[in-house]
Formats: sequence, structure tokens, C-alpha cells
Amino acid sequence: MEAEINVLVTSDIHGYIYPTTYRDNSDQGLGLAKVASLVKRKREETNVLLLDNGDIIQGSPLTYYHAKYKANKENPVIKAANYLTFDASIFGNHEFNYGQHYLKRVVEQADFPWLSANVIDKASGKPLFGQPYVIKELQGVRIAVLGVTTHFIPHWEEPRNIESLEFPDALQTAKQWVKYIKAEESPDVMIVSYHGGFERDLTTGEPTERLTGENQGYQMCQELEGIDLLITGHQHRTIAEKVNNIAVVQPGNNGQTLGEVKIALQHLDGRWEVKDSVPVLHEIDEHIEADKGMLDLIADFEAETQQWLDRPIGKISGDMSISDPLITRMQDNPLIEFINKVQMDAAGVDIANTALFNNDSPGFGENVTMRDIVSNYVYPNTLNVIRISGKDIKDALEQSATYFIVENGKIKVNPAFIEPKPQHYNYDMWEGIEYELKISNPVGERVVQLDYQGKPIELNKQYDVVMNNYRASGAGDFDMFQGKPLIKDIPIDMTELIADYILQRKTIQATCNNNWRVSL
Repeated sequence: MEAEINVLVTSDIHGYIYPTTYRDNSDQGLGLAKVASLVKRKREETNVLLLDNGDIIQGSPLTYYHAKYKANKENPVIKAANYLTFDASIFGNHEFNYGQHYLKRVVEQADFPWLSANVIDKASGKPLFGQPYVIKELQGVRIAVLGVTTHFIPHWEEPRNIESLEFPDALQTAKQWVKYIKAEESPDVMIVSYHGGFERDLTTGEPTERLTGENQGYQMCQELEGIDLLITGHQHRTIAEKVNNIAVVQPGNNGQTLGEVKIALQHLDGRWEVKDSVPVLHEIDEHIEADKGMLDLIADFEAETQQWLDRPIGKISGDMSISDPLITRMQDNPLIEFINKVQMDAAGVDIANTALFNNDSPGFGENVTMRDIVSNYVYPNTLNVIRISGKDIKDALEQSATYFIVENGKIKVNPAFIEPKPQHYNYDMWEGIEYELKISNPVGERVVQLDYQGKPIELNKQYDVVMNNYRASGAGDFDMFQGKPLIKDIPIDMTELIADYILQRKTIQATCNNNWRVSL
């Protein structure tokens, strides 16, 4: 007797239901509504287990608008997920961005279980909401799904959002629970769904990033005994391979890809055994129509979000557009200067840093709407003021300078900031100091000018600097910021701070004082 189980996987949907980018509202090959059409087709053909691997409730203007202004209404993302009847979802790191009260409402509204064995409630010592794994049965085949989450969350998340929680090592927790599940539940198929990615090359095992423990996928494939499938995410990569004979899938982000693992089983000696597993990816392209039922389900809230996005905020006098992201990162730019000014105004300090988060930021035209703001500032960051030394500032600039390399006499982006995952957000630009980065110099010796108020910065002196909470935690290899005194915490999203800054002034003059530059 034989059976086939098809495990369908989404991950890092980030609140994208409609097939739109929100920046220009154009139809795109993405979103859960298009994924839904493919899932429905698969269900007509075969036995399907549908899993979400985390980061589903945060990341789009739709989710931001709901969390900040309409949190008392039913969550539109969960309405869509319930419509699609997921079998389970894993807690991703971004599930905590809006706080535990918001997350509790999400879990209560979901018709499916939320899993993570290593998101622990300190008071009880048990997994959050009490469910580390789930057992499903299809065609008489018992399938165990264990959820684990990257334990790096405390390095990024606002402390208030994860108060009373702890995050033990994902790999070690998975080892303990896999052993327990196999002994107590005797599943025919053992799946680990891990909201984390790969820190090593899948073929050679060579490190592809600093081995911090944020992404332990490769180690899981080597050290977890008896698992048949490892679902991954977090890195927004597209992966469908086998590692150490374990099927591995990672389906990108924003609903641009649906992951699938076809598991063939044979019934031998009174139980099912996995004969083969084949991981594949299905691209969500323009030929796939969005599921009308899902679109209709949240149509009113989508329309409300679009109306909010088109709300006029103010005007820009001058040029605050982005035409070339590389040039923007090599010489002072009015948009970057403006964002740093907003930060300094909110914090009451005179030194700030920020990043151009991705290569899609359009900058601002003459008329600014909320759509323009969320198109440029794409993360739900708040602000921290930390006290750091002049040496810390210099070290941070040296770290940012690793973003560049010299190739054939030209400055280019270091491939390490592009593959396996784009990390443009880990290059910062500063206001309130004057500096130059000379990229032809050796790494660690690229800061050739560093002044404050017209004089060389004092390496032993302390300075108060405002930056987003992600960077203030030391994330992005900015270890020099870790554990530094927190002088001020500003728990307001940067998008709100930017909008309020413009609303109060009505017209913003685009300025550029050219306080920094990157040279060959």
C-alpha cells in the first residue's frame, strides 16, 4: 500500500493579501490571495497539509494600519488565513512587533494552532499559548509538525513586546522535542517548521554569514535525527533542495512563491515509511488569478487602508527623490538627511544615523502622502538614544564601510550584502558628524576623516546618538552598540514620527549639507 502527502508551505507573507506592492498599487505576482488559488487547485488534485512558517501578521501597510488604528477590528490577515484553512502557523520574529496583547488576539481569532517550542512563557516555563507541536492525520498517515523560532528575537525586538518571554536555543530545543515526539507520538512523518534560515552553504557547509545562531538551518539538517522535512524562512530566500537527505524548502516572501514537498510513503510491517520526498517551488506569476473569495473577504478593509495611504501629509520644496540607490549611499542625500533630522528632532540630540533600507525607495516628490512615507520607511522601527564613545562611532563607520568593495577601479556593493539575502539596511549614513570613507583603503582603515562640530572626534568622549531600535541592539554586526546605556526610548513608529513632522511644518525644504562622502 502506498500514499502521497503534499505539504504546502508559505512563509514571510508579511501581511500581503492583495497582489499589490502598495507603493504604486499595481498588480503584482504576489500575495496570499494568489497563493490561495494555487492551494485550492492542489487540494483538488491530492492530499494537502498547509503550513505557514511565520511572519504573516506584520510587514505591509494593511497590517500597519490595522495594528495602529483598527486593532479592535477582526484581523484581516487572520480572516484570510482562516479562509484558506491553514493546518498550523509558526511564530516568526515579526509576530511580536505589535506587542503580546495584539498577538494574543491574533491567536484567539485563528482557526488553526500557532506553534513554537522555544518561545517560552517565563511564569509557566511552557511554550507560549501551550502548543509546541501538532499531530495531523492524512490517509491514515500520522504527521508531526514541530514549530521553532529563531532565538535571536531579543537582539532586535523592543523589550516591552517580549516582556515575560524567553527564547532558548532553537536547535537544542528542536533536538529535545523531536526526540520526545518520536518517542511519545510515533509519527510516520516528522516535520520541523523553523522560522529561521541557513547560515552555511547548503552544499559545502561553508559559512555564508557570521555564525551568530540567528540561522541554524544547516545544523538542523546535520544534527536533528529522524526528521523528514525542514521548513525554513526568515531570510526571504527561495530554496527547494535536499540537505543530508532531508527535504528543505524556503518559499521567499510576500507570497511570491508557494513551497511544496511531495512525500511518498509505503506501508511496511504495520506502519508507514517515507520512500521519497521531493521539494519544489511554485512561482506566483501574472498568470495566476487572485482568489476572489479571499479578496472579497477583506475588500472593505483594503479600501480603508488605500484611503489612508492616499491621505495628504504635506509638500516638499526641492528634490528629495532617489534615482540611484548606490549614489545615495555614497554621498549625502536630502532624503537621508531629512530622516536623520526627524530622528534628531524627536530625540533632542544632535547625532543620528539611518539607512536606505532597500533599493526600491523612491524618495519624496512634491506632494507627500502616507503611501510615500511607508514606501520609503518600510520597517516598524522605533527610536533609541544610546550613549557611545567616539571610538564606537568610528568602529560603526568602519563596519558600514564593509558594505563597499573596489572592483575594476570602481566602487561596488560587497556581494556579502546581497547574497544570500539583501542587507542594504545594514549600511548606515550619519548626520551631526563629518566623515569620509575611503574604500581603496584596507578594511578597518577606511575612516579617513571623522569630525564633530568642526574638530576631530574624541575617541574616549561619550556622545548621545539616536538610531532605530534594531540598530541600537547591535543587530547587523554592530557589536559596538550592544549593552550601551539607553538614554531615551521613543516608542513611536518612525512612520508616525515622519508624518507628524511633515504635518506640523506643512512644507519641508529639501536640504543637503554634504557632511559625509564615500571616496575611492
